[in-house]
Amino acid sequence: MNCVICRQGDTAPGKVTVTLQRGETTIVFKEVPADVCRNCGEFYLSEAVTQKLLNRAEEAVKNGAELEILRYAA
Repeated sequence: MNCVICRQGDTAPGKVTVTLQRGETTIVFKEVPADVCRNCGEFYLSEAVTQKLLNRAEEAVKNGAELEILRYAA
């Protein structure tokens, strides 16, 4: 896939760190599978991965987490 940001690079499977913030809660997910642009580093998450991250983040918010750092697990 061509990167929609730089329009120069192709994407390749890789792993990224994703940070989500909602109100006073910040959740950092490490080693998240994504398609990463070889030129600029922009990344694209699949719908399934995105949904999993959002579900885990919602749990953290409900539990009152202020900062949570998680390693992505399939």
